[in-house]
Amino acid sequence: MKKKLDLQQKTNTELIDLLHQQRKKLRELGFDLQLRKLKQVRKVREIKKNIARILTLINQNKIK
Repeated sequence: MKKKLDLQQKTNTELIDLLHQQRKKLRELGFDLQLRKLKQVRKVREIKKNIARILTLINQNKIK
């Protein structure tokens, strides 16, 4: 979904909003996974990686 270059252009508030959206989507996918509704299990991994990218950029911005 989001690549590093796309995320680097966003402000901290936009990153935090995106982080909340990604965590909400991860929670929903977790429920679908438990109910065996989710067919594309790889989406969970992709969203976790996106969350990690966003958190990394937020922490890098705090250091600067």
